[in-house]
Amino acid sequence: MNVFGAFVFLAGSLLGAQHSSAQATSTSPLTAVDNVDLRRYAGKWYEIARYPNRFQRNCQSDTTAIYTLRGDGKVQVVNACREKNGKITTARGTAKVVDKKTNAKLKVTFFWPFYGDYWVIGLSPDYQYAIVGEPSRKYLWILSRTPRMEEAEYQEVLRLVETLGYQPGTLQKTNQSLQANVPSPS
Repeated sequence: MNVFGAFVFLAGSLLGAQHSSAQATSTSPLTAVDNVDLRRYAGKWYEIARYPNRFQRNCQSDTTAIYTLRGDGKVQVVNACREKNGKITTARGTAKVVDKKTNAKLKVTFFWPFYGDYWVIGLSPDYQYAIVGEPSRKYLWILSRTPRMEEAEYQEVLRLVETLGYQPGTLQKTNQSLQANVPSPS
């Protein structure tokens, strides 16, 4: 798998509309949001924070994901990041919806036939941020439509992440220099 294939290997009220307020544990089944409008979800996302993982170990900054709906119902995925040496690296993949009722659970591949879970487990009503994870809770990403997230909103996201059974203290914030030369989705 390339440098950060796991970035998508696993993209009412912010808390109340999508999840119960009960504290989940890391052994409780993970839940996805009730509904994802894929047309609204498509587009560019900036990584705000992630659980450290081996796939992104060379990613220093400017990590983004671009999701584009395809005519066959699948989603084209283009991830990019700036490596420690300054080079922009990209990974291209394909996602398919596995829960057609909610569109919140997808499988993503960068190397067919290997697929990984990509669950949208938190999503702001205005689609300005998303939380992506997978059932084992080994991977976690906080994504935003903008390169920076307001601190109050970030703290709210951290509280939600904790209710879902994740450890917010494990998250690594992503530096967004605002100068990333990210490829187009084509």
